[in-house]
Amino acid sequence: MSMQDVPGQRRAKSLLQNALRAGKVAHAYLFAGPAGSGRKAMAQAFAQTLFCEKQGIDACGECLECRKVLHGNHPDLHLVVPDGATVKIEQVRELQKELSYRSAGAGRKIYIIEGAETMTTPAANSLLKFLEEPSSPVVAILIAPSAQAVLPTILSRSQLVPFVPGDPEELEQALVSEGKPALIARTAVHLTSGLDSARALSQENWFAETRNVVIQLGKENSSRFPAVLLTAQQQVFKTDLAEHTDTLLQMFALWYRDMIYVMTGREKKIVFSDQVDWIAKHAWSRSLDSWLAAMESALTAARRIKAHVQPQLALEQFLVNSREG
Repeated sequence: MSMQDVPGQRRAKSLLQNALRAGKVAHAYLFAGPAGSGRKAMAQAFAQTLFCEKQGIDACGECLECRKVLHGNHPDLHLVVPDGATVKIEQVRELQKELSYRSAGAGRKIYIIEGAETMTTPAANSLLKFLEEPSSPVVAILIAPSAQAVLPTILSRSQLVPFVPGDPEELEQALVSEGKPALIARTAVHLTSGLDSARALSQENWFAETRNVVIQLGKENSSRFPAVLLTAQQQVFKTDLAEHTDTLLQMFALWYRDMIYVMTGREKKIVFSDQVDWIAKHAWSRSLDSWLAAMESALTAARRIKAHVQPQLALEQFLVNSREG
């Protein structure tokens, strides 16, 4: 994958390609942003570009060096991932040992550390010494959820490359081009931060069924209460969907947001586009503030589940509260 193939992230691409163009590649980078935003894909694409025989501002994808990276067997590219919950000092020491050997080619060595924020204190301190005295030419790429998640001393010795949540339209188009159903892709990209996480979500067997249940509950909750509680019991808590109640509630927030989009003239942004006629008919049955309150109630219920509230209780309370607006 080339950097251009990573959806969105224009600023990150610009920072990296400007460095390549000027011949001023830093010895350490921190790719900081939400999970699924393309940080790892960009790290691998940047590494591939640095190894590429054409030495341009993006990888050609065809030369021997590019193919080695693509096939995961480049001897001078090292990937470190958390061992369990953390990146441990033994892993950093092993990395330093590997980097001390002569490069297999005439160029640089590159290492990528996923979950850099999970490094234990000894591991971070050991890496810090390595960053302070880089064995040129070595390039480090650290991946973390934010700049604040790593030690300030590591941040100060790295060039920050910020990643932002992907543009939903770009991500949707990318998923559809891969063969994902348009409605599923459209929903997935509004529940995630980037292509990787949206792709993973859209591939789950339960995801499409959860979407169907949200539509059913959303319609019933407006007119058939308390029958909707029985539907929730039968369609959610007597099925495997019970494990994904938090996602169902986040999806419910999108359902109510679609009502708001209709009332504010932004129908093209509707996520449940196959339900646009029903939504357009019922959106004006409540005030804008009422839909906003229902949307917030769904998100609050999802947060409560993450805080270990019993999922059935959280969903049933949400269904009651959302009717009250």
